[in-house]
Amino acid sequence: MTTDNALTPEQILSAAEDVLRRYGPAKATVVDIARALGVSHGSVYRHFPSKAALRESVTQRWLDQSHDQLSAITMSPGPAVERLHRWLATLFAAKRKKALDDPELFATYMTLVGESSDTVVAHVETLTAQIAEILHDGIDQGAFTPTHVQTAARAVFQATAHFHDPAYAGEWSRPTAEADFEGLWTLLLNGLRRH
Repeated sequence: MTTDNALTPEQILSAAEDVLRRYGPAKATVVDIARALGVSHGSVYRHFPSKAALRESVTQRWLDQSHDQLSAITMSPGPAVERLHRWLATLFAAKRKKALDDPELFATYMTLVGESSDTVVAHVETLTAQIAEILHDGIDQGAFTPTHVQTAARAVFQATAHFHDPAYAGEWSRPTAEADFEGLWTLLLNGLRRH
């Protein structure tokens, strides 16, 4: 049981994930979350002014979980070709893990993502900016053909959507998923490489 004074936004978000996993986004309420924490619903509202704000924060938290790992790859030294491959493979692995290891929470995530368009737009912009940074490094290293980096980054993100867009989650457990990813990577790399 958590006391009202010791309650943190992180505790609320963790409880919200558990409640959403149990009841789904249509039935989960702030009262359910407060009950799981052993506090009044007013205590939850002190941190999140509305149910919509709480749901948006849960969505943001899920999306942010992939940002840190991908950002570390973006900022790491080394050949841009290897970093871009590792970045795309890590994004695919993270999304696939969420979809296959916790299908109830992933279904909830899909619903909340549909409701939080601004959050999702910001997420995509962050990811595209990371790709652009790697592409820029690759151009500087002489590995990639000089191009408009932002346009190329958006194209890479869109071309790989099959391996990170939740709409394709049902196909991520196929036995050929890894080979399909590597096939697309080879095609992308041939298009990006300086010849």
